Amino acid sequence: MALLPSFIRPTRMTKRSASPAGRPPAGDEAVLDAPDDRLSPALVAAGRGEHTAAAGLLATTRTAAEWENRDRYARRLAAFARSRPEWFQSWRAAAPDDPDALLVGAQLAVDHAWPSPARAELLREVSPHITAAARADDRDPVPWRIALDHARGSRAGHRYFEELWEAAVRRAPHHYGCHVAALRYLAASWHGSHHACFDFADTAAQDAPADSLVQALPARAAFGYLTDGCGPEVPRARLDAAADRAIALSGRFPAADPWPAEVRNKLLYVLLRLDRRDDARAQLRLIGPYATSFPWERFSDDPLGHFLRLREHLLAAGPRPVPAGLIPQPPVPLREHGGHVAAGDH
Repeated sequence: MALLPSFIRPTRMTKRSASPAGRPPAGDEAVLDAPDDRLSPALVAAGRGEHTAAAGLLATTRTAAEWENRDRYARRLAAFARSRPEWFQSWRAAAPDDPDALLVGAQLAVDHAWPSPARAELLREVSPHITAAARADDRDPVPWRIALDHARGSRAGHRYFEELWEAAVRRAPHHYGCHVAALRYLAASWHGSHHACFDFADTAAQDAPADSLVQALPARAAFGYLTDGCGPEVPRARLDAAADRAIALSGRFPAADPWPAEVRNKLLYVLLRLDRRDDARAQLRLIGPYATSFPWERFSDDPLGHFLRLREHLLAAGPRPVPAGLIPQPPVPLREHGGHVAAGDH
């Protein structure tokens, strides 16, 4: 099925220099989903029941229009509030109209509803939380990313999703979270239409700045294809091109940096599935100690352990067969024109 036409947006290109990479650290130094130096103090304070640091952090991202950071921090703070709600409850009580508290509250409401078998019905009840967050600061694209996820989970129609998408990209044309939400919607709405996902991802990456995380969107489409089990084959050249674009983006960030860690972990899986072992080892050195739950939680209940076993295998001297289940394989081998794997989503 053809892409939604309004998903296409032009822009200019910018550039960032790369930093050299070192050898990955020992296994006991690896960490899973490590917060960066700005988020870590806010989480520590929240663990003590204090909300001031989290409020200050999100206020700074909003004032400076740091939308990628704002999105990432809001997700992590909402996840923390699910298990440790006291600090967030005191924040809401002290500042019920705070745009930053409303943003975390909207994400938290969606997160609470998402695992339920009655997801679609429960999500419809949390719409007011998202509306309140969007109205609190009209510049902020992050409530619109939450709205896009909400629309997918509540099985909203294409016209409504397009309206949300247009509102999101008016505020931030190259916001990665919004683009991932749109890619997931395409995958969920037209299951197996991987060419549509690639078309959307490739166009978005071509239009985005060279150092934008949107450059990794085609690799995310490749991941969706390689973990799916339906639809026509995607040419191998297109998969390699998606990986090459993500490699170029990864090289623009310092080694052992938590900011691009999820992009690099996802890219590592794609490279391994494409049997590009040398490129995979190079990404391991860039990843350093920063393992991420995505994508390894897709294949193991112990994502950090899975990452460490994979790293040990890749860095061992000499060729060795891949242990069973370490790199999930497709039902048929990848050929010149592509291949398939077990069911999954983007």
